[in-house]
Amino acid sequence: MGDVQRAESSNKARLAIMELANMISVPMSLNAIVRLNVPDAIWQGGANTPLSVVQILSRVLPSGGGDPENLQRILRMLTSYGVFDEHLNCSGDDSHSPERKYSLTDIGKTLVTDSEGLSYAPYVLQHHQDALMRAWPLVHEAVLNPTSEPFVKANGEGAYSYYGKKPEMNGLMQKAMSGVSVPFMRAILDGYDGLKGVKRLVDVGGSAGDCLRMILQKYPHVEGINFDLPEVVAKAPSIPGVTHVGGDMFESIPAADAIFMKVNVIYFT
Repeated sequence: MGDVQRAESSNKARLAIMELANMISVPMSLNAIVRLNVPDAIWQGGANTPLSVVQILSRVLPSGGGDPENLQRILRMLTSYGVFDEHLNCSGDDSHSPERKYSLTDIGKTLVTDSEGLSYAPYVLQHHQDALMRAWPLVHEAVLNPTSEPFVKANGEGAYSYYGKKPEMNGLMQKAMSGVSVPFMRAILDGYDGLKGVKRLVDVGGSAGDCLRMILQKYPHVEGINFDLPEVVAKAPSIPGVTHVGGDMFESIPAADAIFMKVNVIYFT
């Protein structure tokens, strides 16, 4: 490798580590646009019309106010990560900067609330709650002393017991799980028929029971057992054909013909 190539490689490496060091700006900006309800404001029933930051603010803050410059900084950054499309309206007048408008990409559309009240927006918010954010700076301590989890060190108890005492956090987690599970479950049921011969099915970690509800809509003969922690199933809605059972999967799981278990990536550090 020549000197020029080595210099170019080193420059790329420095830029890459700077981007990684600043990566927190991406999830925090996602968190911001979800809290501001920007995706729903742009979507407007499927129109997805490109809007300026002033137009977006007029929808999220009908009574007025807000800082369009700061909103534009957030939108432009997330545009670089494929959440929004940026549209430049050039008037031909070189004395003025072109007006920038924003619409949703396919990634951005996952944050739009659907007809069932679901989206990936609660999944974004779930990751950025104060209790979780307090734990992340302590991740290195899990290497130094693995006897105690960072979440426990930051909050005084394990994540699931902590959530069980916080109805708002528990509710957000259930909404996040529903928003993630439902679209994937639709895809599974469209292409998989392995459940048609099952009589009794237990969903381990089934949260609010959304997956079983969808399975029973296609296979009404199935007897569904929604199995999760007691504090989780205590908040689960009544679903015809589904029995909510509380317990600990590390101790025992209800008997059934088949076990259904999905993995949703929500980290409890």
